[in-house]
Amino acid sequence: MGISVIEFDYLRKLMREHTAIVLDSGKEYIAESRLAYLVSEEGFKSVRDLIQELRGNSFNSLHRRVVNAMTNNETWFFRDLIPFQALQRVIVPKLIADRAAEKTLRIWSAACSSGQEPYSIVMLLRENFPELRNWNIRVMATDISHAVLERAQKGHFSQLEINRGLPVALLTRYFTRQGIAWAISDEVKSAVEFRQLNLAEGWPMLPIADVVFLRNVLIYFDIETKKQILGRVRRQLRSDGYMLMGGAETTLNLDDSFERVQYESTAYYRPR
Repeated sequence: MGISVIEFDYLRKLMREHTAIVLDSGKEYIAESRLAYLVSEEGFKSVRDLIQELRGNSFNSLHRRVVNAMTNNETWFFRDLIPFQALQRVIVPKLIADRAAEKTLRIWSAACSSGQEPYSIVMLLRENFPELRNWNIRVMATDISHAVLERAQKGHFSQLEINRGLPVALLTRYFTRQGIAWAISDEVKSAVEFRQLNLAEGWPMLPIADVVFLRNVLIYFDIETKKQILGRVRRQLRSDGYMLMGGAETTLNLDDSFERVQYESTAYYRPR
């Protein structure tokens, strides 16, 4: 028997309180799917039994594992491609010209999940901009989930993950086979700094960024949380910086301090 509406409402409240993520009603099947492995690992008979255990205790490590499991970690290398083309053809060349004197570049991948996005950024820079070799470049990647950050830091990817978006030339150049997984090179891995960060809560001190990837994450928040996050990102972004969002996301009616710049079938945003 699947979980009840009441049980799913408990999960919705749990996620809202600890992540600000809004789960739509009527999607109990999502919980059944995402929590199935935890049920097995923790020795419960069903998702309902797992939820009963959660409801009978104050917030603890099991609650945290459930929150991590319920977070959508969908990602792949060079996701949607065109934003990365905009980075390569427009954004980085402009930043190279604008930062020629200081030779520094800061890129932030927010909600980085298991690491494909920041690693894609590093590979793109190394493949296309040899003039950046003597620059001080910092790629920071953050996510709410400790579990996916641990995976990202290891830099090991399954064949299915490799097949999703990674060009063969880059696989050959930057990955080695380790058992049934592919390990990304230390050259790329060491270029990314991973940190745990809940976008909806107070932020620690972060470096001011030239480029922020805030892609496919705002869609999970309510309007007020979206406004709050965009305001914080604006303050974290240099006045001549760039922000990239997901295809279904926009700053329209949320934050008028950003200007939308069309690039082919996508867009990037700049502070006004």
